[in-house]
Amino acid sequence: MNQETPILEVRDLSVAFGPLVAVDRMSFSAQRGHITSVIGPNGAGKSTLFNLVSGALRPGSGAVLFDGADITRERPDRLVRRGLSRSFQITNLFAELPVVENLRLAAQVLESPWKALLPTSASKRTRDRVEELVERFKLEEKRDERAGFLSHGEQRRLEIAVALAGRPRLLLLDEPTQGMSHGDTLDTAELIRQVAQEASIILIEHDIDLVMNLSDNVVVMHQGRKLAEGPPQEVRGNPVVQAAYFGTQVHAEN
Repeated sequence: MNQETPILEVRDLSVAFGPLVAVDRMSFSAQRGHITSVIGPNGAGKSTLFNLVSGALRPGSGAVLFDGADITRERPDRLVRRGLSRSFQITNLFAELPVVENLRLAAQVLESPWKALLPTSASKRTRDRVEELVERFKLEEKRDERAGFLSHGEQRRLEIAVALAGRPRLLLLDEPTQGMSHGDTLDTAELIRQVAQEASIILIEHDIDLVMNLSDNVVVMHQGRKLAEGPPQEVRGNPVVQAAYFGTQVHAEN
């Protein structure tokens, strides 16, 4: 694939739930090797957009292209094998399983499908990836602890590690710092910078300072539609974006 081809293209994507249009003709591109952030007020449609891109929802119209291939109606498990992974706004871990088991289950995607019935202990690739992530995400002392017993910050960190376990080329992070302390937020921001060295990232985040410091490109949503897009400082200085965040009536792009 040509390195100039965007890692992800969203083209006129729409979905409605009854009379409510949650995502309305949404279009943007995410460049490979970049951090692209999607921001907007609560209810703007950001998580619904992620659900459409990751295969959890089917759009009413529009298309999603990953590495130039149309993945609009692909199942989430197939997308993971293609190299597209995501985290969730609400922590999505196996709470009763230890940290290492959460990571092993996620890393099994690295193996050939015919090895799926083998015990995880039989896979060197899986074991090596788990150990790499345990060390990288500073989970050594928690490796055998149940995920449900971790602190909130540790759970969020583990979820990013789980999403990264299969070595995705594109990682969708849905509010990874939600509910974190200031210190945990700074640590997570540094982890995201490190992760961006091996995977392109699309980030949903409410912490505007973090978005402006991390992002190469920012997409702003408002009432399901794209309001603005561009480099962080350009978006931050856009009076229409400022109005949307302060709750003033605005008009989105057509």
